[in-house]
Amino acid sequence: MFSLHNKTILLISPQSWGKMFLAKHHYAIELAKRGNRVYFLNPPEEKRARKKKSVEVIPSGISDNLWLVKHELWFSQKIKFHAMPLFHALMKSHVKKIIKQISEPIDIIWSFDLGNYYPFYFFGEKAYKIFHPVDEPLNETAINAAKGCNIIFAVTREILQKYSGFPVAGYFINHGVSEVFLVPVNVDKQAGNPVHVGFSGNLLRNDIDRDILLHIISSNPEIVFEFFGSYTQYQSNIGGVEDDGVKCFITTLQAQANVILHGAIAQQMLVSAIHGMDAFLICYDIKKDQSRGTNYHKIMEFLSTGKVIISNNVTTYENDSDLLQMTKERENNLQLPSLFKSVIYNLSHFNSSTFQQKRIAFASDNTYQKQIDRIEVILQNAQ
Repeated sequence: MFSLHNKTILLISPQSWGKMFLAKHHYAIELAKRGNRVYFLNPPEEKRARKKKSVEVIPSGISDNLWLVKHELWFSQKIKFHAMPLFHALMKSHVKKIIKQISEPIDIIWSFDLGNYYPFYFFGEKAYKIFHPVDEPLNETAINAAKGCNIIFAVTREILQKYSGFPVAGYFINHGVSEVFLVPVNVDKQAGNPVHVGFSGNLLRNDIDRDILLHIISSNPEIVFEFFGSYTQYQSNIGGVEDDGVKCFITTLQAQANVILHGAIAQQMLVSAIHGMDAFLICYDIKKDQSRGTNYHKIMEFLSTGKVIISNNVTTYENDSDLLQMTKERENNLQLPSLFKSVIYNLSHFNSSTFQQKRIAFASDNTYQKQIDRIEVILQNAQ
């Protein structure tokens, strides 16, 4: 019987290990808690001038069962965009070094990689291969990344549809939440004066609807907006660009008297901080959004607080207005400023104990451990 206990798992992530945790990082931690030996594979680095091993396996500092695999390439990643067959030939040789450094047989390859850096055939026939896209596949490369997998899990049904042509089963598994976010909450707590609204995520992303977000901030000077997440490249372990548009956006945010930029903070600090918020704001341009407005990892963390979430349209939650207050339009966010004012004006209603308890219960039913339990049952039935 297939079990997700006491296995050796190579988890392939397109984002490095760092202060900001996404689904890949949380799955690694929770799988390690179950007694699995988990190797978290960072994305490759370009070769540096200083000499060091091209592959290093180091303790994570979080669990004795979790290691970080850092590796650098001796060839340029640009080859990938001009000669994919050559890039894969070079990567196959590089992956042999990674496997050698891990130095134990790998039972499961668990890949979140949409870049097709590590085709599944690199790892032979013995390992069970899970493909787990948590972002929207936007090109043929992302679709091809599923070739050779044994099963597919995805956080939206829209993503699953894009992989429907593959001869393997696909299953919807929602985003999860780490149990550390599920701290006891006083659902009868009155809103603060002033009201504090939280926004969590990488501010270097170009899919934030900056104009609408800045309009909401400037139109509500009595509300304090607190931002949690990277706003410089130095802080970020999950990508993003720092071009003139981003710099102007960050400078404008910093100039607002009712804005606090916390930057990237450790998870335990984030837990404490978001539980002090009165409401949350999600504001992405779904035409640019890497998830196309289908689902976001941060929603579960926000729901764990019980507080109301005001958001652009998110298809996964469009049939449950108790969990999210979202715009109906998908072409733009022109409705979002008025929706925001309406919800904040009626905050006592939207943050009633009934609504808060429902949100907390939903998050509690979607911890990463419970998502892994669901995946384990599916894998057992698939054998």
